[in-house]
Amino acid sequence: MSGNYIALNRLPLLSLLHPRRRWTVLFAALVVALLLWSWIVFRTNMPVWGATTLALAVMLPAAMLKWRDDLMRWGPAVALLSVLIAMQGFHTIEHAVQVIQYHVLKWPPFQSSGLISAADSEWVHFTWNWLVVACVVYLVWQGMRSWWAWVLLIWAVAHGIEHTYMLIRFYQAVDEIYRLAIGDSGLVQGLPGILGRDGWLAYSGLCGRIPGLTTASRIDVHFWWNTGEIVLLLLASHPFLKERLGTGD
Repeated sequence: MSGNYIALNRLPLLSLLHPRRRWTVLFAALVVALLLWSWIVFRTNMPVWGATTLALAVMLPAAMLKWRDDLMRWGPAVALLSVLIAMQGFHTIEHAVQVIQYHVLKWPPFQSSGLISAADSEWVHFTWNWLVVACVVYLVWQGMRSWWAWVLLIWAVAHGIEHTYMLIRFYQAVDEIYRLAIGDSGLVQGLPGILGRDGWLAYSGLCGRIPGLTTASRIDVHFWWNTGEIVLLLLASHPFLKERLGTGD
């Protein structure tokens, strides 16, 4: 039994993520991106988010070539899944970095903003999470309908509702700040959401004190939201890719 056969029938996700003929260009782009990021962070005054943005820009053309190959080989649904796994994977790493900054490096919450702090804002999180929901809905429509896929959809919608609540709270707080003539909306970035310490569930009195659900920091809450999302995405991908890739290689 060949390794390719095993990858397709047992671990089709590996077949999807394999760069194939784009291996050289992807590896070269990764090396250049890492060297560029290191040079900028340690040799210039540019903030980390700027270095990360430039490094991702270096990686993007090579990644787009790989995703174009996926589109031509397996069609739009599988290609979208490939993009979603990569993007949500990086998003989860971003939240893991925030956890390290907060718990290991002991940075204050407002400084524990990950690798792209400029994107750590309520409207960015809101937009990204509802785009994830839209992608999952499309994938379900295209046939990704295992039990894991339905759990993923429920999880993603719940995550989106959490960020909708936080966006509404943010604009309410901004309105209050402007009425008080303080004028700095950055003061209300990072407000608690439905879950976690000082969140709606903690103050509603509906369930009392539940470790994690009503006590965790916002950084921890959203690390687990995104960790759960990427895990469920990978689990939902397996049967879908086994069906699509099993006859498409």
